[in-house]
Amino acid sequence: MNILFFGPNGSGKGTQGAILKDKYKISHIESGAIFRDNISKGTELGAKAKEYIDKGDLVPDEITIPMILDRLKQDDCKDGWLLDGFPRNKNQAIKLDEALKAANMALDIVIEIILDREIAKNRIMGRRLCVNDNNHPNNIFIDVIKPDGDKCRVCGGELKTRSDDQDEEAIGKRHAIYYDTETGTLASAYYFKGASGIKYIELDGKPSVKDVTAELVSKL
Repeated sequence: MNILFFGPNGSGKGTQGAILKDKYKISHIESGAIFRDNISKGTELGAKAKEYIDKGDLVPDEITIPMILDRLKQDDCKDGWLLDGFPRNKNQAIKLDEALKAANMALDIVIEIILDREIAKNRIMGRRLCVNDNNHPNNIFIDVIKPDGDKCRVCGGELKTRSDDQDEEAIGKRHAIYYDTETGTLASAYYFKGASGIKYIELDGKPSVKDVTAELVSKL
């Protein structure tokens, strides 16, 4: 089972990806981790990517896609993979599709978590981190995990925020890319809609993590 996973920041995509990884024993591949791994290992592609990253430039698809294909061919992906964070635009979707076909690698499923842009922004800005355990879920905009005043709902510990969670301009820029249905990330997801042999699953991202998981598992 080979999967592409789409969803805006704040949709819970990472959480659902981790659940699928454990349930179906497939590898959860995050595109950013592929760059870090190649750079740390000093691979030829990693060295080329680093040149662009160090200059603050985007790494060209001609480097990124071979790096991703190499990762998907590794032993831990032989029983399936879930790719998260790529493609980010329609052109990348086309190139990835061509590269997968050339490598005789099937793409079986595309998952899209649907969430209103304003709700996604609020979820990001509403996140609160417990100083005792960052895994304690607290979010001022989600009723089921709303903190107890300014204290952690799980242990009563002090809460703090991440600076990048409160940067509304940066969140807006990331979401502008994601929600672009002409050339952006949603355009790349829609590229695979109706493609032969690919199952396209749409999920409502508004309910609880448990409810989204239940819907996802029922549709797989």
